[in-house]
Amino acid sequence: MTHCDVVVLGAGASGLVCAAQCAKRGRRVVVVDHADRPGRKVRISGGGRCNVTNRRVRAEDYVCANRHFVKSALAQYPPERFLAFLAAHGVETVEADHGRLFCVPGAAAVVAALQREAEEAGVSWALGEPIREVSATANGFQVHCRTRAYVSRSLVVATGGPAWPRIGATDFGLRLAEQFGLRVFPARPGLVPLRASENLVAFCRDLTGISLPVRVIVEGARIPDGIEDALLITHRGISGPATLDASLYWRPGRHLIIDLLPERRIGEVLEQAPRREVHNALAAALPARLAELLCRYHGWSGQAGSLPKKQRLALERVVHGFAFLPSGTEGLDKAEATLGGVDTDGVSSKTMEAKAVPGLFFTGEVLDVTGRLGGYNLQWAWSSGFVAGQRA
Repeated sequence: MTHCDVVVLGAGASGLVCAAQCAKRGRRVVVVDHADRPGRKVRISGGGRCNVTNRRVRAEDYVCANRHFVKSALAQYPPERFLAFLAAHGVETVEADHGRLFCVPGAAAVVAALQREAEEAGVSWALGEPIREVSATANGFQVHCRTRAYVSRSLVVATGGPAWPRIGATDFGLRLAEQFGLRVFPARPGLVPLRASENLVAFCRDLTGISLPVRVIVEGARIPDGIEDALLITHRGISGPATLDASLYWRPGRHLIIDLLPERRIGEVLEQAPRREVHNALAAALPARLAELLCRYHGWSGQAGSLPKKQRLALERVVHGFAFLPSGTEGLDKAEATLGGVDTDGVSSKTMEAKAVPGLFFTGEVLDVTGRLGGYNLQWAWSSGFVAGQRA
């Protein structure tokens, strides 16, 4: 039985930051993970490019039952602090569209910097160690792994959520929270492709591979300006950044209202080519296959300038308000993040400590906090890990 001050369960983004911060305070820290090396999910994030954060992070960009919960952690450790950390380790970043910041050398450089920071602070590792049992003691916690056991004053649960199980993600942290009496919202897939309802499956199949910029409004969701990004049509439905973002707010039975041409009015497009066939006029502004299929599905034909008023209005409604009713999501297997998790009402927003269990902390994706696509979830990991590291 090894005695230490802090055991961090999970060597992911939030766990690595938290462990380093604890060790810098002179705490004896052990990081336990069933994977054989740290930062597994970080290494493959953004296709290996690692979208480390976002220049425009706001509390409104997170889905949480308590929409104020993220404010304290984001204020204590904003994007600028993580960017400064990377710069101190010689890791460059580049800004892309929508304020997204990517690591120039790639994701492995980010993990290497986090690991180096932790090791220089004195963090110990217990990697490749599946956790068998966790229990409370009179003075803290016991963690029994496959070959080792630890006793600690503080326990940090940074195990993530069950999304992306092919890289080893599980619901262990959620079950552990329930074991200690915390309320847990059921895990659901977030940042996930959406399947088409039966009447749109053939439509999507015919347009597989087409990508275009759109604006998406989710029925019943509070997104004032909608979601503006690229949409990708797949053989089963829709994907791409706009869809993944929309999936955070979508609920069964709700439509997505999609503006297929957000930067222009379709009326202007038709007026600029009055003598061209409608599908050819539309093809000047939309992907050709999409323009042709829309005309075929809705029976629009003839010269653009000669369209009857009724057809013209219908065309405008469809192009600027295409109603897409998903039949469901592609599930946790294809999800990049988990919706749901540990109810934040039972956790201090200033410290990440469980209110009813002193010494027990939760960070990152295991909490009921899910950010939009574009670096928001990694920023939440850095911020919540840092905050817990000041107290654990």
